[in-house]
Amino acid sequence: MRFPFKTSYNQDIRLFRDRVDVFWYGLLAVAVLVLPLLMDEYYVGESTWVFIYGICGVSLMVLVGYTGLVSLGHAAFLGIGAYAHAFFIMHGAPWVVAVGLAVAITTACGLIVGLPALRMTGIYLAIATLAFSVIIQEVFSRWESVTHGFAGMKVDRPVIFGVAFADDRSFYYLCLFFLVIVLWLTRNLLRAPTGRAWIAIRDSEIAAQSMGVNLAIYKSMAFAYSAGVMGLAGALFAHKIAFLAPDIFNILLSIQFLLLVIVGGLGSLHGALFGAVFVALLPPLIAILRDSIPDSMAEFAAATGITPVASVGAAVGAFLAKPGVEAGIFGLILVLVILLEPLGMYGRWLKIKLFFSTFPMYKASTFKRQKSYMRSERLR
Repeated sequence: MRFPFKTSYNQDIRLFRDRVDVFWYGLLAVAVLVLPLLMDEYYVGESTWVFIYGICGVSLMVLVGYTGLVSLGHAAFLGIGAYAHAFFIMHGAPWVVAVGLAVAITTACGLIVGLPALRMTGIYLAIATLAFSVIIQEVFSRWESVTHGFAGMKVDRPVIFGVAFADDRSFYYLCLFFLVIVLWLTRNLLRAPTGRAWIAIRDSEIAAQSMGVNLAIYKSMAFAYSAGVMGLAGALFAHKIAFLAPDIFNILLSIQFLLLVIVGGLGSLHGALFGAVFVALLPPLIAILRDSIPDSMAEFAAATGITPVASVGAAVGAFLAKPGVEAGIFGLILVLVILLEPLGMYGRWLKIKLFFSTFPMYKASTFKRQKSYMRSERLR
């Protein structure tokens, strides 16, 4: 059992809580750096998706988890960043300049969207951002001189200062570098007065305003920063997917991002990474099960002579191969998380840590779910 005592006010805003956290995060960093050398090329490529989705999760977490503003239009910001980056690369701009311009354009779009949405909250804000996403998708389809419409745009692997990131392992380290930079920037921003103002707005806009927080400015900053980070993710996304088409950045992708932060755990950067692991690795896991279950059950049936087992395996494989099954599994998991664990995967991890740190002297009431009040109920 370990109890870290507070001896200074600075402990609340430190990047790491204590030396134990430094040790474990350092160990994690070493594992992430060594992992590509031990894995097959396919799994390295799939792990790269975790880093890209992690950047997307941090972007949406700033808006939803820390500021309390729901958005269903972040796939549009991802597409703006991807298309802008690909356009500048195609016209001969250096890679770093193209990324900077893509982030700047996406930040400006986030600011433009954030200004009209200042007076909206809840479902109305979600509908407004959804409308923005639909409009941007139409722009991607119609503005053929820039996006090439449905013909699509081919995007090659990045070349930075003459160094080509052509293979999956080098691109893995590039995405890891940008993920660490985004986490570091966001973590420092959340420790600053800006992040504390965002959290105050999330908890109670009236209380935040009474403490001198300018709602318009800080909400606009949240939209702009969130969109800028998503633009950076879009630049990496364009290189990873290698071919851009308008139908990629649809409403389902925005819902997938929202699923990422909810399943991972709202109000935590750890939750953004947990959700990224879930969203990035669930589709390949379903594909592996779709291919392996029929074969393994057929081998089991041949060894034991129980023939119905093979037919069951074939039925399971055929079911997993249907087009809507993946989306259905995502939706089912989202419903189960909301019902059984509203704090998400990171919340469950914190409960497990608390359980083992206090075992065998834990109390069941420690994990008892508390009643949460709506904003209207606070005024009674």
